[in-house]
Amino acid sequence: MEFKSKDFTDKQRVLKIRRLKVGLTGRPAAQPVLNEIDLDIRAGETHCLVGESGSGKSVTSLATMGLLPKDALEVQGGLIDLEGFEITNATPNQMRELRARRIAMIFQEPMTALNPVLRVGEQIEEVLNMHTDLSQSEAKKRTLDIMEQVHLPDVERVYSAFPHQLSGGQRQRIMIAMALVLDPDLLIADEPTTALDVTTQLQILKLIAEMQERHGTAVLFITHDMGVVAEIADTVSVMQKGRIVERAPIRELLTNPQEDYTRKLLEAVPNLAPRPPRSEAAAEDVLTVDRLDKTYGGGGWFRKSEGVHAAQDVTFTIAAGRTLGIVGESGSGKSTVARCIMRLIDPTGGEVRVAGTEISQLSRRQLQPHRKHLQIVFQDPYRSLNPRWTVARSLCEGPINFGTPKDEAMTRAAELMELVDLPRDALDRYPHQFSGGQRQRIAIARAVAMQPDLLVADEAVSALDVSVQAQVLELLEDVQKRFGIAMLFITHDLRVAAQICDEVVVMQKGQVVEQGPAGAVLSDPRHPYTRSLIEAAPGRHWDFANFRALSGAPTAQGATA
Repeated sequence: MEFKSKDFTDKQRVLKIRRLKVGLTGRPAAQPVLNEIDLDIRAGETHCLVGESGSGKSVTSLATMGLLPKDALEVQGGLIDLEGFEITNATPNQMRELRARRIAMIFQEPMTALNPVLRVGEQIEEVLNMHTDLSQSEAKKRTLDIMEQVHLPDVERVYSAFPHQLSGGQRQRIMIAMALVLDPDLLIADEPTTALDVTTQLQILKLIAEMQERHGTAVLFITHDMGVVAEIADTVSVMQKGRIVERAPIRELLTNPQEDYTRKLLEAVPNLAPRPPRSEAAAEDVLTVDRLDKTYGGGGWFRKSEGVHAAQDVTFTIAAGRTLGIVGESGSGKSTVARCIMRLIDPTGGEVRVAGTEISQLSRRQLQPHRKHLQIVFQDPYRSLNPRWTVARSLCEGPINFGTPKDEAMTRAAELMELVDLPRDALDRYPHQFSGGQRQRIAIARAVAMQPDLLVADEAVSALDVSVQAQVLELLEDVQKRFGIAMLFITHDLRVAAQICDEVVVMQKGQVVEQGPAGAVLSDPRHPYTRSLIEAAPGRHWDFANFRALSGAPTAQGATA
């Protein structure tokens, strides 16, 4: 198979960064956050910046945008040049004029980047009002035009919607429209697809590529997902501890990485090959879900409606020591099923039996003694851990509430810290003193402290970079082996499901469209929807661990190998 990379040598250089150094404000002697960064991006090029959390990717983008947090970080040396304009010496007024006109940014979480009390159309128009002399009618026309370009449905309706009334993918399209409405020379995309399901992610990646081709925009794409990098990158820079340790065209980097750190990142990328099937030793079913239904809305004083079936006729079982994954797009009903099982919301119909007890109709008081049998690990551990509590208090709260003496609970907490590969003396720290991966380990330890029969992991690794993700998946499997826990694993990433699940349930619009052993469902899908999910998985044509393309991978010309 012959790879031919694009050549950008003759294209206009849009961004030049030389020997960039960023450090703590007022502390020039401290270890720099960014050290001697060099970067070039040319018109029409997609340059991906990859690395683990804390490597300096986002700090590089913030320095380029002139958005480093005041009194925290500062540029201590080097040059950032945008087509002859030196950003490092720009005044605040110059930077405000530069942003949106010549350089724009898409953030990871549009719900926090968009103003929740302004309609999305008004927010796009605000960019035009600040930087152009267009009349109100012209600004609205331009806004509706850019909304159509990013393929939003019914743009007149979406124009008048608030951010919370749109899906995650639609909100991200609004961010892209806002970033590109003034045709900037450089677009910075900071993890714009991390929280999106695979089909929405594919749509967003195609949209960015389409807009880039239409406008000739240079793109600096920041991500920890090497699968995404394989799909979109022309050039890749690998960052580690504030330095760029390797830079190469995408094909060269994937097939012949030079640095151990790059090889480590590639080897950690999960692939779609299902795990070897585990022997099905006779074990009792820990969880039985029978014709579970959850309907939102419906009825009312003056009119009746059927409501929205978030989950309908969902049936499956999980035996002790086994893992069942539920996969599907956002809105497919995955998390609704998980929350019904946990009784965080009440199911409309059906049965949920945990450790031999039917819990779907129990009152909150009746349910209390059974809570210890089922525990959940959420997607964002920083939000699920109390920021005012020490780790020790978080780990001890559940066991103490169920009658465990405090000294015994503390001893158990220390043992759990070792189990999740964290030091015992970290028990007195607070959640903000840990990295994202460490916080997720603490959340797993808190769940295991109750010695549950069932552990529900709801997108528990989707926000983690690939190397930390691999560690957390390994930890979950180790915990399962030690304690024989049944696990329900909710994910939108089929590559992750392939690594950890014994059985897979595929959901679409609240209904189960396919289920069975992971090997059968992921290797030989029967339903068109399952096939579409697999085809949308980023990097599916690459065997990252062995640095080679798989049969069927497209060449640079779009042919098939």
